[in-house]
Amino acid sequence: MKEIIFQALPQLFTLENFVFVNLGIFIGIIFGSIPGLNGNLAITVLIPFTFKLGSVPALLMLTAIFFGSNFGGSITAILINTPGTNAAAATLLDGYPLSKKGKTRKALDMALAASTFGGLVSALCLLFFAPQISKIAIHFGAPEYFALAVFGLSVIASVSGRSILKGVISGAFGVLIATVGIDAVSGVTRFTFGSLQMYNGIKMLAVLLGVYAIAQMISRVNGTEEEEAGTELKKADPSDRLTLGELKSTVPTILKSSAIGAFIGAIPGTGGAIASYIAYNEAKRCAKPGEKFGEGELKGIAAPESANNGATAATLIPLLTLGIPGDAVAATLLGAFTMHGLVVGPKLFSTSGPVVYAILIGCVISQIVMFLQGKYLLPLFVKITHIPQELLTALLVVICCTGAFSLANSSFDVRVMLIFGCIAYFMQKVELPPVPIILGIVLGPIAEANLRNSLVLSDGSWTIFFKRPICLAFIILTFVLIWLLKKNDKKQRSMEAEFLKKYGENTEK
Repeated sequence: MKEIIFQALPQLFTLENFVFVNLGIFIGIIFGSIPGLNGNLAITVLIPFTFKLGSVPALLMLTAIFFGSNFGGSITAILINTPGTNAAAATLLDGYPLSKKGKTRKALDMALAASTFGGLVSALCLLFFAPQISKIAIHFGAPEYFALAVFGLSVIASVSGRSILKGVISGAFGVLIATVGIDAVSGVTRFTFGSLQMYNGIKMLAVLLGVYAIAQMISRVNGTEEEEAGTELKKADPSDRLTLGELKSTVPTILKSSAIGAFIGAIPGTGGAIASYIAYNEAKRCAKPGEKFGEGELKGIAAPESANNGATAATLIPLLTLGIPGDAVAATLLGAFTMHGLVVGPKLFSTSGPVVYAILIGCVISQIVMFLQGKYLLPLFVKITHIPQELLTALLVVICCTGAFSLANSSFDVRVMLIFGCIAYFMQKVELPPVPIILGIVLGPIAEANLRNSLVLSDGSWTIFFKRPICLAFIILTFVLIWLLKKNDKKQRSMEAEFLKKYGENTEK
């Protein structure tokens, strides 16, 4: 391990990487701080433009966008009572009341400090635990990979909104899309309809751009995307800064909430939003006499911010070690890793060790860069939130079309992007979640290929999946995960209902 780390350091510490990490954090904070945009959208839009970059600078920038956007969501949560990201919904509960008291800068400083510490804990967990998990997973065979893919598909339950059935329908549609092209096993063409352009299948990035970017732009044009238009940002007293004593008083809360975030983030299908609610409730439960949560309590900002940022890098643990994208952002990053020649999963650390370690160490450095940018560029980020929404929408559509065309210098991918954008938009209108489409596209081929290989090994007997302990464990975990997700979903809805009742409907992005 030490040798690989020493090989990784020269690949990491270059001027190019420094520039792209800073750029990623900057873009992430901007996209996170503007309601209606998010880090996943930024990552999706920029992936096609990273093709000519090396894998290390490209992936460092994309992961930095992820980290920066989580902190960015707290800016508008504190300033205008509207979270820039779903993960920042709990932050406004005490952030906005503190801002209304004229202590905006104190609230933002608290959010920045908690976000940085939570992010560092998460990145360190990724750095130290991911390689150990991969050492176990490297012994998997085809049956284990099939069971693992099925376990990954169960994550659909967490992104299905109010109906798992609708999520399954969306996921099945994604699996169907993944079958388009030439079958790698039999060589038979499937669902190409005589089009030579479809022989190689439908590019996942074109679908990503349509589902995540174009659908959202259509929603914004039609006014279905909620915005906080015409709201004035409150200016803080320059002398009102977070003191060292105030920071020390929140350290136990930050430590506990960061651990909660890292643990929950590592579980597929959870993420920062759930972590922030749980951490906030835990901080509130342990409140001392005189601490008034909901009225501008600093611990009420520290808990959700350290938890949602504590979940960021941790969500990459199942992705890098098992090849399972735990949420929508992880699914997008899976596409980015694949496009740069890195096959995520148990063999990633053995086949691309130095590159992966460079990225993991870079995730730790990204948190420090985020702190420095948040400390010195915060006034700029606040001003950027005033950019007209119409201008942003038009600019993003142009960037998306350019990115889709650059995939193969073909207008076919642009058409695919636009078609899937329209499909995703209409799915949203009938409350069919579009995110499971991506999970189906990613995990469907893995499940299919390893199912067929497993049945060949067992002469067509399905008992192979129940005779192997790891397979059986994943099958059991699949049902346990679905049950836990349903339980957590009910708990989260009750929390959100309570928050909405008390603070209005700005807790939804």
